[in-house]
Amino acid sequence: MSKVIVVTDSTAYIPSQLMEDYKIPVTPLQLIWGNEQFQDGVDILPVQFYERLKNSDIMPSTSQTTPGYFKNLYQELSNQGYEIFSIHISSKLSGTIDSAIQAKAMLENPKIEIFDSQTSGMALGFQVLSVARAAANGANLKECLKIAEKARNQTGIYFAVRTLEFLHRGGRIGGAAAFVGTVLNLKPILEVRDGKIEAVDKVRTMNKAVDRIIELVKEKVKSQTPVRIAVQHANVEKEAEELLQRITREFSENELIEVVIADVSPVIGTHTGPGVLGLAYMAGM
Repeated sequence: MSKVIVVTDSTAYIPSQLMEDYKIPVTPLQLIWGNEQFQDGVDILPVQFYERLKNSDIMPSTSQTTPGYFKNLYQELSNQGYEIFSIHISSKLSGTIDSAIQAKAMLENPKIEIFDSQTSGMALGFQVLSVARAAANGANLKECLKIAEKARNQTGIYFAVRTLEFLHRGGRIGGAAAFVGTVLNLKPILEVRDGKIEAVDKVRTMNKAVDRIIELVKEKVKSQTPVRIAVQHANVEKEAEELLQRITREFSENELIEVVIADVSPVIGTHTGPGVLGLAYMAGM
């Protein structure tokens, strides 16, 4: 019987140990910076990216994983005897899903399932890990699809940005456009909802933004257990550690079964800017 392998992309930015544990191949999105091109998370890492962003007069842009990259990866995994569950960043935020679909059509391989997470970051990452854990326990493609659909309904992400400038410039602003032009010192709180970035609230300081994000996550999770939470940050590690400590105090040991800190990848950071802080969650599975 064929085994299922789970493929994702670099916007999930799952902590490296978990990636290794479940042998999850990652398709890198592309970062274009002037005349240079980088593979997200491969030849440019978050620390390097945010340091360069601070001092750069040229702003980077991004591009999806190419169909050719997917084709080569899918072919290699198929040759190794795997069936493939490929789960990626929202199709409303990137063309990566479209590239995967094109690659599958080139190979004419029915044993490839392509799944739109309708999100990004560790909200995508938790979906990936749910499917990967099931696959490691012998789930087939059909069973993996059911797990992914359930996980997609149980995950979410809230985050605060220091400025809307990057989202506005990159064309990913979605419903957050309503906040453009408001008082400059307000910190917008955003979420990925139905695959798009939407506005949730705005507060005056990052501390208040963190308070509000914790409230929002607790409202969403309610009595659903178990709870898995990821602190997401863009080059604000100390603030992320403090948020991690706070969130662990909000739940009992029986409720909170997984908590991690995850970087915001360079490709996502291009659109959000530095200093982003947020929480991704999955509850009830």
